[in-house]
Amino acid sequence: MAVITQFVVVREGVEKMTFISKKEADAYDKMLDISDNLVPFFIKADLGLDENKCEQLAFYLANNKDELSNLLKGAVQVKNAPTAKTKKTTAKNTSAE
Repeated sequence: MAVITQFVVVREGVEKMTFISKKEADAYDKMLDISDNLVPFFIKADLGLDENKCEQLAFYLANNKDELSNLLKGAVQVKNAPTAKTKKTTAKNTSAE
């Protein structure tokens, strides 16, 4: 029998994602913190987006924070077409974000 250590990210009593490394779990938790902090920022901006759209936008930007940071610094983006990063081999999504 094998022993498997798992790290579970829980938000407001709901399991969000399970990881096999603490480093990945901490990174995901930090990304969720960033997302949570962006939602009120977007709502305050009065962009005409409902709260659900603000949450989706915040999650997307937090999930792509490194690329966003480079763009905000003035770096030129060299992508031809947007691609979604959906494959996560070491994590198991336990809820729909």
